[in-house]
Amino acid sequence: MQALAHPDLPAGERFLTRLIKRYPLVSFFIFAYTISWTIKIPIALSLRGVIPIPVPPALHYLAAFGPLGAAVIVTLTVENRPGIHRLLRGLTRWRVQPGYALFVIGAPLVLFSIALMLASIMRRNPDLALLGQVDDLPPIGVVPALALWLLTFGLGEEAGWRGFALPRLQTTMSAFSASLLLGILWGFWHLPAFFYRDNYTAMGLLAVPMVVISVTMASMVFTWLYNSTGGSLLMVVLFHALFDFFAATPASGGMAAVVMSGLMVFWAVRVIKVHGHAQLSSGDKVIWQ
Repeated sequence: MQALAHPDLPAGERFLTRLIKRYPLVSFFIFAYTISWTIKIPIALSLRGVIPIPVPPALHYLAAFGPLGAAVIVTLTVENRPGIHRLLRGLTRWRVQPGYALFVIGAPLVLFSIALMLASIMRRNPDLALLGQVDDLPPIGVVPALALWLLTFGLGEEAGWRGFALPRLQTTMSAFSASLLLGILWGFWHLPAFFYRDNYTAMGLLAVPMVVISVTMASMVFTWLYNSTGGSLLMVVLFHALFDFFAATPASGGMAAVVMSGLMVFWAVRVIKVHGHAQLSSGDKVIWQ
């Protein structure tokens, strides 16, 4: 995890600055956890009655900006403003092979449609009128809800996980190993939410291993998408946002989360089998350059 470390640092620099420059990846993960958990932990403590101060659960969405904030802090420290331009350059990479763009937009739509059909068969009472409903917020409509997912768990997470961490991890390890490590760290990043999010608390003690495994499998898919599109952060942000938008909506009667999680497992196994551990892509893996 020592990619882009700086062994020779000016003696006059502040101690924290020197640490960040020497260990940029470690610093990124520490900042990502710290920023997000500073928001998530008070929510959990408040909802469980540990502290008497009411903390709005809707602040949970701000926690998604932890990885982005960490990436900006470390990048500004190590590379200054040119590094920020390079960090977000992937957001302008919209020219990708049509098949990947179709996957990004089509896969969530198709799976959500399947979930609606299954919900109808199982009499789960699917209701498309609920499509714009988001947990812990009043009904805000489909377009604002999609924008929320794009900005928070799309851009807020992916600018950090795939925009910053993945390319650097891939400078010293295979795409498979980088995805595995990133997936585990990404999974445990959710830990405080296990104590206040209904979909996690309902699983009990199984929540932690199930979420970590699920997120790690998702990490494989996201690496495949990122590497195959030449480092298109835009494609990854869109896919993450659309996936969460459809998986989290109550419109499918709870079926979308099951169906779409199944896709992640299936596709992760497929890309590992087809493309192998080294690249997880149809082209060269993308490293920080």
